[in-house]
Amino acid sequence: MSNEVQNTRGMGPTTALRLEYAIIGLGVLALLLIFQPFSITLFTIGCMLVVLAGLINNLLPLAQPSVSLRSVVKVAMVVAMIFCIALLVSIFAASLYGVFFLAPPDPNTTAGKVQLAAKPWYMHSFTWSVAVVACVLAGLITVMNRRRG
Repeated sequence: MSNEVQNTRGMGPTTALRLEYAIIGLGVLALLLIFQPFSITLFTIGCMLVVLAGLINNLLPLAQPSVSLRSVVKVAMVVAMIFCIALLVSIFAASLYGVFFLAPPDPNTTAGKVQLAAKPWYMHSFTWSVAVVACVLAGLITVMNRRRG
């Protein structure tokens, strides 16, 4: 009796199988796009899809018939939040590398003037967008956990 109740609240076998095939299919599509010899644009899309497929592969153990779709979404949000945080840490580490290991730009050259006039990494909208997405995902995960408990 408890198995029947649990199965009605979770994904059905067909939905779980479709989720599993979609996750695996994304990885196969990414590899096909990377190894095709026709277009550099398709290669670039394939490279981006490999990263996405690698992140989405974390959902593969949840593609089971008794797992609720809500928990799959919650784990996907956690994976996306961790990716955003890792991206921010890598941007900061690259900035520190530039500060400590690269020679400062020469202000007497045109390239040096351009580099000195560039905005620092923490003033770029991309950095703040990634930070906002990470914070929003953290807030949504918190709200989802409070509603459940």
